[in-house]
Amino acid sequence: MNYSDNSNEYQSTYSAYNPMAQQNNAQENQPSNWQNKGNSANFKDYGPQPFVVNIEAVTEQNNTFRTALWTGEHLQLTLMSINVGEDIGLEMHPKTDQFIRIEEGQGLVIMGDNQNTPNFQANVRDNSAIIIPAGKWHNVINTGRRPLKLYSIYAPPQHPFGTVHATKAIAEAAEEGHGH
Repeated sequence: MNYSDNSNEYQSTYSAYNPMAQQNNAQENQPSNWQNKGNSANFKDYGPQPFVVNIEAVTEQNNTFRTALWTGEHLQLTLMSINVGEDIGLEMHPKTDQFIRIEEGQGLVIMGDNQNTPNFQANVRDNSAIIIPAGKWHNVINTGRRPLKLYSIYAPPQHPFGTVHATKAIAEAAEEGHGH
């Protein structure tokens, strides 16, 4: 079957939940609950349903430190906005691989096997991709003059379904209670 075919056979065979209603919205591929540009408080976790989104647009519009946008059994997508001079926080996920994509801003990523002696660092900016293997200590620091906007994919999920942390302080308090 040609996947660009718009036949009824294709549409009826491959139907999926679509939260991306286009109700006279000038922005393409925005979640239907995204009414106020830049107001990430309207996001919800769309997992584990099939989901399509303009990842660049929603990442750049997110203003929370961390928001889980999609959580499934084996994968999680979160949006992050790191304030100027702040960082994600030095952390290590023993059994979780992580992919980070920088959509806006610039920063420094550090990694290593030991939390006290990172042996890897790289400058990152718009369009940078970062791969963090499970068991590596890592941090991403905003070295720019505007918020660092990124999305992160965890496999398996790292945060509870529906996680929204407005600030880094809220995230740290929540993670302390969950043993992260």
